[in-house]
Amino acid sequence: MGTLKGQVEKIHIIKMSNSPLVYFKLSGHNCLIAKHSLSFIADVTEGTNLVIYGYLNMKNQFICKKYAVIGKTQILIEFEQSKYPHRMRY
Repeated sequence: MGTLKGQVEKIHIIKMSNSPLVYFKLSGHNCLIAKHSLSFIADVTEGTNLVIYGYLNMKNQFICKKYAVIGKTQILIEFEQSKYPHRMRY
């Protein structure tokens, strides 16, 4: 097990199912994520800085078990830039 840190260069959905298989390139390393892939797709876009934890498989691909976004996630950025007013709490 090990960690990688870097910037996401590419994102592709390889297999659509209940938990999609997502390929992404992190600073030159080929990476795959399946376990938390739906939240990964919502949180990460190209250019996002990440720290990932996982292992290398036999094809020298990094299999991601956990990830953490450095800075703001994409869904938070879109929420902050929304043209609709925020809900008022009383």
